[in-house]
Amino acid sequence: MFLTQVKNFPKTEWWRYAIGFLVIGFFYVLGQIPLFIAWLLKKGSFAALQNTPQRNLMGLLDNNTTLFFALLMFVFTLLGVFVALKIHSQTFKSLITSRTSISWKRVLFSFGILTLFILISTIVDFKLNPADYLWNFNWKLFSILLIIAVLLLPIQTSVEELVFRGYLMQGFAIISKTRWLPLVLTSLIFGAMHFSNPEIIQFGVYAKLFYIGTGLFLGVITLMDDGMELALGFHAANNLISALLVTAQYSVIQTDAILKQVSEPEVGVTILLPLLIVYPILLIVFAKKYKWSDWKQRLIGNL
Repeated sequence: MFLTQVKNFPKTEWWRYAIGFLVIGFFYVLGQIPLFIAWLLKKGSFAALQNTPQRNLMGLLDNNTTLFFALLMFVFTLLGVFVALKIHSQTFKSLITSRTSISWKRVLFSFGILTLFILISTIVDFKLNPADYLWNFNWKLFSILLIIAVLLLPIQTSVEELVFRGYLMQGFAIISKTRWLPLVLTSLIFGAMHFSNPEIIQFGVYAKLFYIGTGLFLGVITLMDDGMELALGFHAANNLISALLVTAQYSVIQTDAILKQVSEPEVGVTILLPLLIVYPILLIVFAKKYKWSDWKQRLIGNL
């Protein structure tokens, strides 16, 4: 129903989705202008900014300021999503769920279970390998980080879900009349959107597989649950709790987190452990709790 409910709206032609995606992209680019202006003011001239290597741009401002502007662009992107929905005369709720209302209990359950896992795994690793971490806590900087993260990170993660597990997945489904193609395409595009992150250089193909696999996992729980509430909670917990707990040099954006990872990360199949262990466990938990059935039809059946 999450995919088929879009048929209830009259304006579902493929070209509307093409225009809608371009509109969302335009607002995303528009949202980058404040960060560009902040960089320009810092360097003093456009020429000086041009001569700054791309890898050094994120270090021009302090961590909290960079994070603020990096997340602000997703506020603009959210506006683009609303404009795209106007193109289809589609409701915002239908982009998120097939239920009569958004299930916040599902969002909170998914958020809570992943938060618990991140906290436990981080504490255990810190206890077992204390030399891999540096105590980085600064109350003044952390309090600012906490405010920015709580207010803006859920917007960033929600916007990504609205675009990939919502708008694009529904659009590809309407156009292709399938379920498996939207699942595959959105997973690949979601992964590709992260390929410019610094960790891709650090971890190579394993990081690419991780991002694509994460997109696939989020797509599966969205289709099986007939809504993206679980994906919304998962994504918010992953980015928010991670940003507050641990930062690392190879991360796309540095934060004034409690801990800083200083060890050289292992490059290999260990990066894929969440895909091989954590995600399957979560699938079992979600499937049992919400009584999922008919996996074949929901994931690869015709629309």
